[in-house]
Amino acid sequence: MALRTLSALPVFADSIFSDRFNRIDRLFSQLTGDTPVAAAPSYDLKKQDSNRYQLTVSVPGWKENELEIETVGGNLTVAGKRAEESSEEKENWIYRGIRRADFQLSFSLPEHTKVSGAKLENGLLQVDIYQEIPESEKPQKIAIESNQKVIEHKS
Repeated sequence: MALRTLSALPVFADSIFSDRFNRIDRLFSQLTGDTPVAAAPSYDLKKQDSNRYQLTVSVPGWKENELEIETVGGNLTVAGKRAEESSEEKENWIYRGIRRADFQLSFSLPEHTKVSGAKLENGLLQVDIYQEIPESEKPQKIAIESNQKVIEHKS
């Protein structure tokens, strides 16, 4: 797991401590085949009502053409792939703390779920998800009939 600390001396903290944790995280990820914790962006999943959900992924600095949203076989995948920077763009940086690595998030979707839209605004990718359950699969209450005879009393 990557550990990031805030310090008055970010170069010192980054070069000695944080970089070692990032390297250990990448090493274990290579051995297990999992995505490093630091490589996966943060996300929120919110239930808006009984049929609608919203997935919000934090992607600061990403452009729409670098992001891809795909649903295949009941899985939702959100991926980001950066275009290569020129050597001139790389030279001018003194310090880069915003993560620029490619990423992929995968979510297993329940049956009858569809992505109804997505938008990128202020570094947040919002994916709207809608679950439409057919009437035949919704819970139904069944009335219980009674075979008892009703006897009327005369007074």
